Amino acid sequence: MHLGIDLGGTKTEVAVLDKNNTVLLQHRVPSPQHSYQATLDNIIALILHAETKLNTCCTVGIGIPGSISPTTRRIQNANSTWLIGHDLKTDIERGLNRPIAIANDADCFTLSEACDGVGHNKATVFGVILGTGVGGGITVNRQVISGPNAITGEWGHNIMPAAQHTSEHSSQCYCGQRHCIETYLSGPALVKRFNQQTKAETPDINSVEQLLAQQDSDATAALTLSNFYEGLTASLAQVINILDPECVVLGGGLSNIDAIYTEIPKRLQKYVFSENCLTPILKAAHGDSSGVRGAAWLGKQTL
Repeated sequence: MHLGIDLGGTKTEVAVLDKNNTVLLQHRVPSPQHSYQATLDNIIALILHAETKLNTCCTVGIGIPGSISPTTRRIQNANSTWLIGHDLKTDIERGLNRPIAIANDADCFTLSEACDGVGHNKATVFGVILGTGVGGGITVNRQVISGPNAITGEWGHNIMPAAQHTSEHSSQCYCGQRHCIETYLSGPALVKRFNQQTKAETPDINSVEQLLAQQDSDATAALTLSNFYEGLTASLAQVINILDPECVVLGGGLSNIDAIYTEIPKRLQKYVFSENCLTPILKAAHGDSSGVRGAAWLGKQTL
């Protein structure tokens, strides 16, 4: 059997798949905050509890909000910053007394959708996470591509195309750069953009759901969403122009915005260097469970 862990900023999910990819066990618990040791203990406890409940020993794959540095073998680029600099893989392996597999959570998401999701019949898949952060992963023939820097697919920390720059989004990204795509297209960035445009003394909205509810009656909300669609289109076009994937699969909370799947395709052509843009923009088949399924697939493939 194959166990996956999806380590998120607010929740940690575990799932176990059998040889037919049927989910035998799945549940979520809150992620410990600002404590590496508590995070480590939580992951090991979830794995051992699941295996005890199913009376089996599984392959283990883990999706994390960062990557393992090829140089130091420690966590880098994690927006759960308390993971950075720690040898998470070795620490978990010591706790379990066996090898595990670790990859970026967006890589796991993409692997899930490429193996038995909406991209299962596509040779090249670019997977996108649009949520609290903005991430991405690439698979070729159902295999995750990981380059020499362990950053393949990290389009969220490229610079937003200049035409979409706005002065209110010039604040520094947690990675240290300015004008990262993540600072424009994440859920918190979308809410921030609306509140800045209204110039209210107190925030008008606190969630993307509120923004969507106001778009028909509030011109600023409608404009904010239109700018979001345009920025997302221009940013995806950069990837399409380089990679030319057979499909782009979207996950994360913002992927549930239905208008994305009509707005992006009709806007893409002006940015893509081809007579016609034939790249489909697809919603993930497994929703917010795709990450944990992909982590299980990762262990299945590599252990």
